[in-house]
Amino acid sequence: MEGEQPPIGTLLNLDEIEDLATRTMSKKAWAYYYSASDDKISKRRNTEAFRDIALRPKVFVDCTKCDLTTDLVGNRVSIPIYVSPAAMARLGHPSGEAGIAEACRSFGALQIISNNASMTPEQIVADAAPDQAFGWQLYVQNDRTKSERMIARINKLSAIKFVALTLDSPVTGKREDDERSGNIINTLTDSSSGEEHVDNADTQSVVSQTEDQTFNGLDPALTWTETLGWLAKHTHLPVVLKGIQTHEDAYIAAKYTPQVKGIILSNHGGRSLDTAPPAVHTLLEIRKYCPEVFESLDVWIDGGIKRGTDVVKALCLGARGVGIGRAALWGLGAGGVAGVKRTLESMNGEAVITERHSADISLQF
Repeated sequence: MEGEQPPIGTLLNLDEIEDLATRTMSKKAWAYYYSASDDKISKRRNTEAFRDIALRPKVFVDCTKCDLTTDLVGNRVSIPIYVSPAAMARLGHPSGEAGIAEACRSFGALQIISNNASMTPEQIVADAAPDQAFGWQLYVQNDRTKSERMIARINKLSAIKFVALTLDSPVTGKREDDERSGNIINTLTDSSSGEEHVDNADTQSVVSQTEDQTFNGLDPALTWTETLGWLAKHTHLPVVLKGIQTHEDAYIAAKYTPQVKGIILSNHGGRSLDTAPPAVHTLLEIRKYCPEVFESLDVWIDGGIKRGTDVVKALCLGARGVGIGRAALWGLGAGGVAGVKRTLESMNGEAVITERHSADISLQF
């Protein structure tokens, strides 16, 4: 029948999942997830950069074994695909970030909880499996006591294994899709108090105040030595630096081990500074100019990953983890927990197929 939604299991790739979510969600919720800075050049190039890399499989290689299990900052995971911090999941579906956590549990995948989540961290990890791993995204606030209270809460949650200190969005980008949609502000999770204020009747059609509050209150004076020193005073959790965009900063980050256990190459999904480089270009820079970084810490990557071939290309270039952000939100919007599971299933299945085409793959640029 016209207008009837296809079963989630019939959706074959992330584009089809996003298309269903786009037709299902409210215009305002769609705009919040879809939007990127200015002309969306970085968002578009994030995906195009992977398409420009060709796979060169060798033949007569035994391809019977394919094992995607790995360690991400010391945590064993079943797949190298993790969920990047993606804000306001309840705009897509009432199950929110807890629904993403449920899907990740099914696949043994890691999830980084957004600083701007629509649920409290305690709610999100409440039903975690004993071996399930989470990270917590941290924006350092100008009023450091707010960040310190949040860190103190995170320290009490054994499921959260590291802090992802976010550096790629010191101010919010100019996101015109959001502006055109007339997004309003009346859904709030107060992360500092742990109190959740949600207008359930309008959750599908509003955008959270949390993000504006977070960006308006960011500390503009972060430095390598001072900020990491301050963080060490308030948590013993490992630190992953999210938003590295040059090989020079990757090289510096490697000097701050063992506190810094990993870096995430990211331009914030193109939502912050337009024309910032695709993360895979930064990955190539590291391989060319300072490959020793890969021996010092974990290198992860996010932005524009839409196919299992993208995952394998990133792994071939030295990335240990490959993040998806919007894709998880589109999965929620398309079908709740089942939609996120289908997203992970599709990505993982494609990665396995790619690896089984050859156990020995090189790349061509």
